Amino acid sequence: MTAFLQQAGWAVNEKRVRRLLREMGLMAIYPKPRLSLGQSEDRRFPYLLKGVQIERINQVWSTDITYIRLVGGFCYLVAVMDWYSRYVLAWRLSNSLETGFCLEALDEALLVGQPEIFNSDLGTQFTSLSFVGRLLASGIGVSHDGRGRCFDNIFNERLWRTVKYEDVYIKDYRVMSEARIGLANYFQFYNGQRLHQSLDYKTPESVFRQGIKQAAKSTLI
Repeated sequence: MTAFLQQAGWAVNEKRVRRLLREMGLMAIYPKPRLSLGQSEDRRFPYLLKGVQIERINQVWSTDITYIRLVGGFCYLVAVMDWYSRYVLAWRLSNSLETGFCLEALDEALLVGQPEIFNSDLGTQFTSLSFVGRLLASGIGVSHDGRGRCFDNIFNERLWRTVKYEDVYIKDYRVMSEARIGLANYFQFYNGQRLHQSLDYKTPESVFRQGIKQAAKSTLI
């Protein structure tokens, strides 16, 4: 970028270009290593789900981020899922790994309900004070995976595999706006029409809605 601007007649150096890009929040879109490294102000919590039986909706939610391949680049997808029903409560796309799009997905999910425990990996987005603070302020137990232990969040890993093989790799999205429309259609299908063997061939939405009804009846008794 510095060389391009200099050739165009602008008297800039590398430090100024780097500073301006940082101030504008611009960054190259490509898979980056070590995305789960925390920062000094991050809050980390122990893994709370070892040996826990998942028996009802809103007992455990989880979230994760994955790459979505585009023609000529990548964007990032975050989703919040209910473990019992596999229901995707909210999702967002972003062209950067800033925490904001994860907070938007969390806030949307919390409009639907509230979990007893919220699990995530040690990504800086999920250990940030702003994200953890949202959970703690709502009285939600915070659980973090052990480093390098992908099976601690296995349901999100299975979701990513399903989304990519049934939608992303087939559609081969060109730009993020196209991916956003396509994924909106896919998640509507995933929640409302895709049958899950682990759910006795029911859909995530039907199991989640039934769980809401059962919880309401228990409250009345």
